[in-house]
Amino acid sequence: MNVLPLPAASIDPDALHFLPLGGTGKIGMNLSLYACRGKWLMVDLGISFAGATLPGVDIMVPDVSFIEERRDDLLGIVLTHAHEDHLGAVPYLWPKLRCPVYGTPFATAILREKLREAGLIKKVPIEEIPRSSSFELGPFGVEYVSVSHSIPEASALILRTPEGTVLHTGDWKIDPEPLIGEPTNEVTLRQVGQEGVLAMVCDSTNATSEGESGSEGMVRRRLTELISECRQGVAVTQFASNIARLQSVVLAAGECGRETVLVGRSLWRYAEAARRTGYLDPEIRLLSDRDGAELHPSHVLYLCTGCQGESRAAMAKISGQTHPRIQLSAGDCVIFSSKIIPGNEVPISRLYAQLEARGIEVISEETHKDVHVSGHPKRDELRHMYGWVKPKISIPVHGEARHLNAHAKLARELSTPECWVIRDGELLRLGPGETEVIGTVHSGNLAVDGSRLIAPNHAAFGARRRLMQNGAVFVSLVVDKGGCMVVPPIIRGHGIVDGEEEAVVVKGLIEAVEAALKSDRVENHDAKLCEAGRIAVRRTLNALYGKRPVIDVQLARI
Repeated sequence: MNVLPLPAASIDPDALHFLPLGGTGKIGMNLSLYACRGKWLMVDLGISFAGATLPGVDIMVPDVSFIEERRDDLLGIVLTHAHEDHLGAVPYLWPKLRCPVYGTPFATAILREKLREAGLIKKVPIEEIPRSSSFELGPFGVEYVSVSHSIPEASALILRTPEGTVLHTGDWKIDPEPLIGEPTNEVTLRQVGQEGVLAMVCDSTNATSEGESGSEGMVRRRLTELISECRQGVAVTQFASNIARLQSVVLAAGECGRETVLVGRSLWRYAEAARRTGYLDPEIRLLSDRDGAELHPSHVLYLCTGCQGESRAAMAKISGQTHPRIQLSAGDCVIFSSKIIPGNEVPISRLYAQLEARGIEVISEETHKDVHVSGHPKRDELRHMYGWVKPKISIPVHGEARHLNAHAKLARELSTPECWVIRDGELLRLGPGETEVIGTVHSGNLAVDGSRLIAPNHAAFGARRRLMQNGAVFVSLVVDKGGCMVVPPIIRGHGIVDGEEEAVVVKGLIEAVEAALKSDRVENHDAKLCEAGRIAVRRTLNALYGKRPVIDVQLARI
């Protein structure tokens, strides 16, 4: 499909359009835009996690420059739920957008804590919307519909417009026993299907997997069984946002005579939000790691962050024996009540290896059935949704290309008249008239680098990668007015040689620099002298180790 970039293709201000700027063609960093009557509505604004190619960066956010240029027509950000990949970018990007944010009580409770940490709590206008309620935003009628997911108050959105109704499913599943929160509201979804749905923008995460995703109730029973079999120390790691799972772990621990110790800041954040919004009994006893360290390991269950191998999370510190208060030993057990998110295989495998090398048993969904269930629909659940809603147009989102294509193929098999697999940045006109991609807009992502947002191809990352791969050398030269060295060069290296070799190597580098600067071919010019010193160091280290480190030469004249 040959798609022209905008503004070569015009946007009809009266038409209904859909524009993903994140989460379509990838998992995470969800951001969807709808346009109608010249106004824009944003659904979700999430993060994704950076890989090893961007040293010093943990978080990526969508590039919102397209909608930033149109923020006067941006009505607001409507949040489907409180997962980081759906609301985590709000503190980073709201200053560019400056519009109201709408969400249910649990989502706004989580968002307020994040905004408080970012110093934005008094600036961002937050509108708390009761569950399963409706409100108006310009030409959009917005209705929240409860769906099951791995977090309280996940909602699909019914967006009613003059050009037709869109169902934006958000993240969802069909769980007959969700434990916390409401099950997916089949009655309302069937109702809107009978009214007529122009388009369904739908979760594709598990579109390649047959069957159903399973129930939280089943996981609770399995965790209780496994924990009861542990005779020594036991730790469980899970996604911090899964309050039903947290409650299951606490109840299982209690049945086995163990106190629950929360280890990790994000677990405490979600637990406190759940208490404030009524999803967790305020009387449930949760101990800090400081209190838990005073108890015998057989009387404790450690519930930890870090199920994805995050280097700064609790489980990585425990497995690496660097946690200040929590230690596990041979014969203990660690339960990973989570799935491996694609891209995290290496750090998770490293955790497994570290634990198992110390004689600690590792239990995961790879080895034990029912220790985790997904929060996203598999193919049987997608079949149910299409049977209820019967959209004229299917738009798969929230997935990589293979997920989107599998979803579209299934939708066609279910007799959906139109299926559109698009990518982030492609503007899809939904009506009136024929559906078509009318052009592309700028999209992409930005790295959260400390307090700034920078492009992934920023020169800083190239420099950091070179530092990581080859180390660095710092050279200080002191010369007189004639360009002759007054004292021997001072040379310091980092990440190149160990302590035993350093003195010998530095001596050789000093000799190489001195020889280079004494050469008749070097002009008495600051830049030329620095370059001569740099080349001498580079050639010497390349000959010794095959390394080309970052070399910084400073020169002073006296």
